[in-house]
Amino acid sequence: MTAAGTVSRVQTAPSWLRYSGAIEELSIEARRALFARATNTSDSLAAETARIVSDVRARGDLALLEMARRFDSVDLAALEVPRTMLARALDETPASLRRAMERAARNIATVHSAFMPSAVEVESESGIIVGRRPDPLRRVGVYAPGGRASYPSSVLMGAIPARVAGVGEIVLCSPPDRTGVPSSAVLAAAQLASVDRVFAVGGAGAIAAMALGTETIPRVDRIVGPGNAYVAAAKLQLVGDVAIDSPAGPSELLIVADESADANDVALEMVAQAEHDPNACVLAIAVGDGLAGAIRRALATAVAATPRRDIVALALAAQGGVLCADSVESGVDFANEYAPEHLLLAVRRPDAALSRVRNAGTVFLGAMSSVAFGDYMTGANHVLPTGGAARTYSGLSPLDFVRWTTYQRVDEEAARRLSDDVARFAEAELLPGHAAAARRWSAAS
Repeated sequence: MTAAGTVSRVQTAPSWLRYSGAIEELSIEARRALFARATNTSDSLAAETARIVSDVRARGDLALLEMARRFDSVDLAALEVPRTMLARALDETPASLRRAMERAARNIATVHSAFMPSAVEVESESGIIVGRRPDPLRRVGVYAPGGRASYPSSVLMGAIPARVAGVGEIVLCSPPDRTGVPSSAVLAAAQLASVDRVFAVGGAGAIAAMALGTETIPRVDRIVGPGNAYVAAAKLQLVGDVAIDSPAGPSELLIVADESADANDVALEMVAQAEHDPNACVLAIAVGDGLAGAIRRALATAVAATPRRDIVALALAAQGGVLCADSVESGVDFANEYAPEHLLLAVRRPDAALSRVRNAGTVFLGAMSSVAFGDYMTGANHVLPTGGAARTYSGLSPLDFVRWTTYQRVDEEAARRLSDDVARFAEAELLPGHAAAARRWSAAS
């Protein structure tokens, strides 16, 4: 019983699931832990990353070649991958995978072309024109993770929007495998996305190389793409030297589900995101105790069945949960506060719920709109803000690959009308030079 004399809905979570019960009855400590997922690096990781960045800054290519031996166990003859290898990798890609990659590339290009911003001019007063024009960046860097797995989808998600925006040169860095080059799938995706140059460089060293430039790798204006904790730390440490997409951390999913949702579908979506990383954050907010219990049971079955059950179980034990809410509206309000990377609205009226959403990297409307579809094929971008950064950051788009040039034109009559008021502002701010420049155009001059 609670202090108010009502039956508490807080339930004991299974040993493999960290959070359970009602969202309004979470303790202050539990709520703080649930929301504490911003990108934080340990002192040792930050220090090691800083050493890598400093080494690349001081020794350039030589530092990168030594890092390849140390971290990737490979002696590189060269950092750059010949373009002929990209074309060959695409030619040798199995037909079924190539069709899927080409379909994804088409959809990404279609969606992001529609997202491309336009120039605009406005007349604030008669004779005063102010305009803004999107200009593509000169050169950008795309990072694609490697190591135990390769991510050709990340190549497409980073490079195609840059190409749509008209970026002059696209550089890709991805870790080499034992053959001394990135995986064939990454190279095939680079060819498909019309990447200009590819380098077999990974980790924090790759970020430093693109941010600072080396003898071989050109300096870029912005770096985009996911990576491990060292990649994320290097991006943050180099913000003064290069622009980045957004602070990045482990994958996140929050599902709001009502009685129309199938508990098994919810469980499968949770497992799909939890398999990314032991640090993934995966939550379901169920409307009603009955659905919450059904999801927990379905989740136990789904975890036992997945080949990556060890990773999934670690993620759910660390930052996983099935909570209940009194209504879809309260579930969405909780989601706005949590600001997830992925938000799945598995509810009867998803469009109505969407109107209430304010903070999410990307939103999936209806249970059939699987997050996996967005990860690969819908054309939306999967490079998204995590750790609550969705309160202020958006998913990757052509807007990340342009800068705005603002211009203004004042005709002679408007200059005369502006002069006195501008001069008064300037004098109030003790800037007589500004006042004199403005009064030169006054009607009395």
